[in-house]
Amino acid sequence: MARNVVISGGGTGIGLAAARAFAADGDQVLLLGRRAEVLEKAEVPGALTYAADLSEVEGVRGVERFVAAELGTVDVLVHSAGGAGYLEPKVGSDDPLVIAAHNWTLNFRLNTLTAALLTEALRDRLASPGGRVLFLSSIAAYRGSGSGPYAASKAALHPYAFDLARQLGSRGVTVNVVAPGYVEDTGFFGEAMDDARRERLIAETSTGRAGTPGDVATTLHWLASAAAGHITAQVIQVNGGAERSH
Repeated sequence: MARNVVISGGGTGIGLAAARAFAADGDQVLLLGRRAEVLEKAEVPGALTYAADLSEVEGVRGVERFVAAELGTVDVLVHSAGGAGYLEPKVGSDDPLVIAAHNWTLNFRLNTLTAALLTEALRDRLASPGGRVLFLSSIAAYRGSGSGPYAASKAALHPYAFDLARQLGSRGVTVNVVAPGYVEDTGFFGEAMDDARRERLIAETSTGRAGTPGDVATTLHWLASAAAGHITAQVIQVNGGAERSH
C-alpha cells in the first residue's frame, strides 16, 4: 500500500536520495525545502513540493495546511533539512561574541528548530499505528567536527527523539535517528572541503571510502519499513566504521 512520506531538505543530497527510494515503492512523497527552484528540479516521480523556511512558525504552518489538504495522514516523516552554515551569509562583524551568537543561533535554527517545529506541527497526523519519524544527525554529535555549534545542534536531536519515542510509542509510531559520517555528493560542505580533509575523513573509515547519499537513504528506507517496527529510540550510525557506537 502506498504511503505518504514527508521529507524536509528533500531537494538535494540525502533527502533527495531518500525521496527517490520511497517514490520507487510507489509512495506519495512531499519534498520540503527553502528554495522552490531546487525542489522543482528534483527528479522524483509524482512528488509534491512545498517551499518554506522550516525555522519560521508561519512557514511550518503553511506546510501543516498543505499536508492537511493534500495528504491528510503522514506515514513517514524524514528530517533531512539542515547544515553547518557553510552556505549561509556570513555575519557582518569581527566581534567574536557577535560571531559566536550568530553561529550558535544559526546552527540550532537550521538543525534543531526546523526538526522540532515540523514534528510538532505534524505529530497528530502521523499514522497510528505504523507512523515513522526519522531524524538526520551526524557523526559530529559524538565527537565534534571542528564546529561546536553544528555538533551540538545535531546532538540535541537525540534526547528529543528519545522523548518522542516514549510519547508516541503507544500509538504504534517509532522514532529513530540516523547519524551519517562523511558523505560525498551533497552540498553540505560548500567550499569547505579540500583534498587533504577528504583523504583524512576517508582514512578514518574501515571501508576505505566515503559514504554516499544512497547509503543513508537505504538505512532510512529500512527504518521506515514494517520490518523495523520494533526499533525505536535508537541512533543508527552510517559511517563506514569511522565512529563506533557508545
